[in-house]
Amino acid sequence: MFIVNSYALAVVLCFVTMLCWGSWGNTQKLAAKSWRYELFYWDYVIGMFLFSLIIAFTAGSIGTEGRPFLQDFAQADPASLGWVLLGAVVFNVSNILLSASTSIAGMAVAFPLGVGIALVMGVLNNLLLHPVEGQNTALLWLGVALVVVAVVCNGVASGKVSNEQRDPAQNRKGIILALLAGIIMSFFSALVYNGVDLENFSSPAAGKITPYTAIVVFSAGVFLSNFIINTIVMKKPFVGSPVTYAQYFKGSFKTHLVGMLGGAIWCLGTSLNYICAGKAGAAVSYALGQGAPLVAAIWGVFIWKEFKGAKKDVYGLLAAMFGLFIAGLALIILAGK
Repeated sequence: MFIVNSYALAVVLCFVTMLCWGSWGNTQKLAAKSWRYELFYWDYVIGMFLFSLIIAFTAGSIGTEGRPFLQDFAQADPASLGWVLLGAVVFNVSNILLSASTSIAGMAVAFPLGVGIALVMGVLNNLLLHPVEGQNTALLWLGVALVVVAVVCNGVASGKVSNEQRDPAQNRKGIILALLAGIIMSFFSALVYNGVDLENFSSPAAGKITPYTAIVVFSAGVFLSNFIINTIVMKKPFVGSPVTYAQYFKGSFKTHLVGMLGGAIWCLGTSLNYICAGKAGAAVSYALGQGAPLVAAIWGVFIWKEFKGAKKDVYGLLAAMFGLFIAGLALIILAGK
């Protein structure tokens, strides 16, 4: 299987993770005009699962290092698989809560709050559960702090250009959902890594699994848990009227394909994040990947023109965001070197 053997390559691929995690939302934006999020999410998880199989049977099965995907899956300990499945359920719950928060309170509130909490607590969880010898934790935390401030700058800037008036009660509901989403999301990667041998991908311990098996099991867990979690949300949505499976099957092929593309993009980023964790460390790879909201901001500024006509102070906040973001990423990279 393909294994990352240098820290420099691990950092590069972590940046690809960041790009993928920050870009898949464009597919939801493309489908949103005629497609509810709950319906889009089904295509998203299907695309995620299908792409995980492609990754596993290609990069996860070639070469002489490590165990090929099928061999690795066959020898996996039930406990290792259980940790990954638990991480999948945790992720699925948090992702749906974050999306619901976004629909209620808006991107400017939901993402800085939810992802900011997920970033800080997620790094802490990974440091506690999967520490790396020689890692500079002081630099790591300073880098994380700068990224969090950058995310907050993005949220303030977004809020200044939003003309939408929101009901205070609904806004509080959105904030509570974002808080819950961030807290829950912070645990998913550390749980997954409990089942993976982060010390040696070339010769993983018996019973432990490789990142390629982990992404397949994880994606399967998200897909299967969706029958419960998303079905409940479809019947009892946080906002809007209920949607049905009949509506889903009335969607066009193009609409379904866009959603599956979103899932494939997210899965590619997550696969690379798992692959790089052995060399960069769980905390550093997670921290770099969770810079994704800033990538989403770049899409919003330069492609979707969401800040067109904004006042100078808004562009000042955006400039500060990008500067803090770059500085924070540089410190995170140095921390893991």
